[in-house]
Amino acid sequence: MTISFQRFLVDQIIRYARECAPHECCGLIGGMNDGRAQTVYPTRNAAADPLITYEASPEDLFAAQRSMRERGEQLLAIYHSHPRSADPEPSATDVRLAYYPSAVYLIVGLGGERPK
Repeated sequence: MTISFQRFLVDQIIRYARECAPHECCGLIGGMNDGRAQTVYPTRNAAADPLITYEASPEDLFAAQRSMRERGEQLLAIYHSHPRSADPEPSATDVRLAYYPSAVYLIVGLGGERPK
């Protein structure tokens, strides 16, 4: 699936990633069936070691999913950050914990001159 983003949504994700650094951030992106992203849902990182992994807070995850239902959105993507990576690649843990096969997984890298 191709997802289209308005610039302000990308800016929200990058801003949240910077706020959470040096920890990894995480969140959901809701939108329409045609792949248009509409809403970014930041979630708290509840991982045991948020410096190297992420786990969305169950309460935040459920609240985001409830909001998506109320807005008529579907889950389009799940995002997290790699604060020290200039060229982010999914880790073995990221791949193993990709529980939502219909979602696109995005990683924000903050280790370079510009977020990637």
